[in-house]
Amino acid sequence: MDILKMMGKARELQTRMGDLQEELKTVEVTGESGAGSVVVRLNGQMTMTAITIDPALMKPEEKEILEDLIIAAVADARGKAETEVQAKTQGMMGDMGLPPGFKLPF
Repeated sequence: MDILKMMGKARELQTRMGDLQEELKTVEVTGESGAGSVVVRLNGQMTMTAITIDPALMKPEEKEILEDLIIAAVADARGKAETEVQAKTQGMMGDMGLPPGFKLPF
C-alpha cells in the first residue's frame, strides 16, 4: 500500500473527526423515565444540557424514587446519544471507504 496515500487518509480522517466532534455538539437527544415525569437532554458529546422534573416528585418522601428516575432518564438519553454518534461515525467512515466496524483510536 502506498504510504503517502495512507498518510493522506489519516489526515483526512483527523480533519473529519474534528468536524464530527463539532457536529456532535449540536446533536440533542432526550431521555425520560416515570412516564415523562423526569426528562433529560444530552448532546452528542454526552453532556447533559437540561433536566426537567415534575414538581409532584419534589417531596422528601419521594427522594429515592426521584433519584432512580433521574438515573433511568440519563441512561435512556445516553443510549439514544450513543446510537446517534455511532450512526454519524459509520456514515463518515463509509464516505472515506473505511470498513464497517473499523475501530478509531479516539
